[in-house]
Amino acid sequence: MGWDLDEKPLLVFWETTRACDLACKHCRAEAIPEPLPGELLHEEGLALIDQIVSFGKPYPILILTGGDVLKRRCLFDLISYARRKEIHVSVAPSVTPLLTEATINRFVAAGVEAMSLSLDVSKRTHDELRGVDGTFDRTLAMARYAVSTGLTVQINTTVMQNNLLELPALFRAIYDIGVNIWEVFFLIRTGRGSEQAEPTPDECESVCQFLYSASQYGIIARTVEAPFFRRVAAEQSGETPPEINGLASALITDLRNLMGQPTHPPHARSANTRDGRGIVFVAHNGEVTPSGFLPVSVGNVRHCPLMLCYQEAPLMRRLRESEGLGGRCGFCSYREICGGSRARAYATFGEVMAEDPSCAFIPEQTEGCCLPDYGSNNCKR
Repeated sequence: MGWDLDEKPLLVFWETTRACDLACKHCRAEAIPEPLPGELLHEEGLALIDQIVSFGKPYPILILTGGDVLKRRCLFDLISYARRKEIHVSVAPSVTPLLTEATINRFVAAGVEAMSLSLDVSKRTHDELRGVDGTFDRTLAMARYAVSTGLTVQINTTVMQNNLLELPALFRAIYDIGVNIWEVFFLIRTGRGSEQAEPTPDECESVCQFLYSASQYGIIARTVEAPFFRRVAAEQSGETPPEINGLASALITDLRNLMGQPTHPPHARSANTRDGRGIVFVAHNGEVTPSGFLPVSVGNVRHCPLMLCYQEAPLMRRLRESEGLGGRCGFCSYREICGGSRARAYATFGEVMAEDPSCAFIPEQTEGCCLPDYGSNNCKR
């Protein structure tokens, strides 16, 4: 069955709370230990799940996140209600003393199908980034136990300038645990992440080439806010893939030294989604945005059904229209499978349809190009 991304999202992210006992330096939500005023009440959370059902089968996947989802009151009641409605549920807990083997067993018993944990860099730097000593080792332990229960386990890693060279060693560590998916987030300067250094476009390109190689060891490689990874994967799988050099060559060499030669066909495919197109985010207070990294409200589920926000909000409709993209994204031959990070365009230029400044690809300009440049000087008309 085809999935019409104009009609319903693939993924609904619900920020169940902004409470979290970690103090991550790159936290989008700028989480604090206690819940913020205005958090959706339990009955409102149940109503939100009913709103997801209204999209019809197959239902979007519900991803419960935070803050720390484990600090959400009546969390397991919410999970049970969603599962009774036949909604697939994934969770994204923080690694604190609240996350134990017993908690993971409760997730399994409640019908949770997948769990994601964040693991960003080396032990010392990871703990410093998270603000709590011991988080790195605890994350490895919880991931290992979750794998043993049969849960699909995803490791989320944020790419910043200070951890690029550590990616091969990190991949080896998660490979040894037996995780299913490695999802790499390319930093957006929002929330506390505004203080962190983004990779350059060339560095982003190199990381994507590395990820394509990493996907040849039996782990699915995906990206967040880097849809240009789909273009890199298409290029690498073509008859004449681009030459690998510089940082990408160094990363792949380190990967081969740690892992040996590839053992599987590449597994780097993903749905052609982006912020507002197949993805929708519900904040702790019910505000609906195209994603957690594009903080522009299109309504609130307390007053406007999620389906209406997703289908009819002018911004959401605009985000799904590739023809309205500006700069290089507007005339790129990969715009349908990629389309650029709309969150990064907004964070950089203040315009959601601007080009993605972290993409290194320079497409051939169409003759007589008259597309809006939206803050870019690359479209010379």
